[in-house]
Amino acid sequence: MRGPTCFFRLAPVGALIGAVVLVLACLDWSRVWADAVSPVPPVVLLTVNGAIDPITAGYVRRGLAAAAQERAGLVLIELDTPGGLDSAMRAITGAMLASPVPVVVYVTPAGARAGSAGVFILMAADVAAMAPGTNVGAAHPVGLGTSDLSEDERAKVTNDAAAYMRTLATARHHNATWAEEAVRSSVALTAEEALAQRVIDLVSPDRASLLARLNGWEVTRPGGSIRFRTRGAPLEPLDMTLPERLLHLIDDPNVAYLLLSIGGWALLAELFHPGSVLPGVVGILCLALALTALASLPLSWTGLGLIIIALVLFVVDLKAATHGALTAAGLATFIVGSLMLFAPIPFAVAMPSPFQPGVSPALILLVGGGIAAFFAFVVRTSLRSRRLPPMVIGPAAVGATGVAVTDLTPSGIVRVQGAEWDAEVLDGPVSSGEAVEVTARRGLHLIVRRVGPRKEMGG
Repeated sequence: MRGPTCFFRLAPVGALIGAVVLVLACLDWSRVWADAVSPVPPVVLLTVNGAIDPITAGYVRRGLAAAAQERAGLVLIELDTPGGLDSAMRAITGAMLASPVPVVVYVTPAGARAGSAGVFILMAADVAAMAPGTNVGAAHPVGLGTSDLSEDERAKVTNDAAAYMRTLATARHHNATWAEEAVRSSVALTAEEALAQRVIDLVSPDRASLLARLNGWEVTRPGGSIRFRTRGAPLEPLDMTLPERLLHLIDDPNVAYLLLSIGGWALLAELFHPGSVLPGVVGILCLALALTALASLPLSWTGLGLIIIALVLFVVDLKAATHGALTAAGLATFIVGSLMLFAPIPFAVAMPSPFQPGVSPALILLVGGGIAAFFAFVVRTSLRSRRLPPMVIGPAAVGATGVAVTDLTPSGIVRVQGAEWDAEVLDGPVSSGEAVEVTARRGLHLIVRRVGPRKEMGG
């Protein structure tokens, strides 16, 4: 009886174990079945390269809006930036925080970085990832040392940036202490160091492996948890439009300055050579592009005013006999204005100092030298040539005689002393071959009369 009794005692335990296994199997298979029958939402891919500016901010916000509209599973932002404007960075991070679609920021490829404003964007991501060989950090606001702010005001600017960085890192469960130090002390980390200090969530060598690791990943949002489904998810790249790419390209202090200089140069060339058309068209186009770029850069009106005064001095020197004194003064004014063209705005700039808005001194000297040479030689020579008297061709004095090459009815061509002239007869038509005498001369145009008896026309 020991065997049957043991069986009946163990039966409930076995039944319980079987029930648990059955329930777990059913739950697992139900999840697999749900994943199989429901469509996998797409992954929207955005690419952010270069400085963070208003064009980049508009592109990212457009991408987040498109992802929400088509109910994407997540937005993947591939990032490589040295930094950018504070206003543009806050527009991007604000849109990321408000996005109903989770955002993954991936610093890639090897050699890329998330510097300054890029650190804020990385901390605002639901999942922060980096590729091996990349780095993150150095988010201290720049331009403070060259501004007129007091020590207290500079401290307020830094504290505001540090507080915003801590807010972003805390909201997305990143290392808020290090993130704040990135603002206050400009510290930086490699990808592996960032992962070890919980600044980021993943280190992945490429996009495919990143998406594979994100499958099943859960992020916590105020509305609840969201589980990623990236296995088999279609990737939908959303690139910048052609106007966005063009504006992003020219939204650089050196490019904007070069366009402004070429535009002014071309318009002045058109002014001194009316009817050339091409310089005028090029000038208007360059100035339009330059003004578009200047609208999103910290422009100094003092610097722009000095550049305009310099151009006026160049023009005046062409009219006045100053022997180049005004040209020299204009060149000095132009260089000073160029150096002051972009004023540092400490509360609006968040990029490493090598990328602080400003024009390269070498470019300023190159452009200034070119403009000075243009006004000193080319335009002056052109104006001087206009003051020369008309060139005289041949003797053709009053009283000289010749012969009509064509019929003069009343205008035609005559040959006088071996040279052909445009001529006009005042005393009736003259046939080809008849003798004529010069009675007056108007520049290169002769007034003639018939010499001898009239010859029948066409005879």
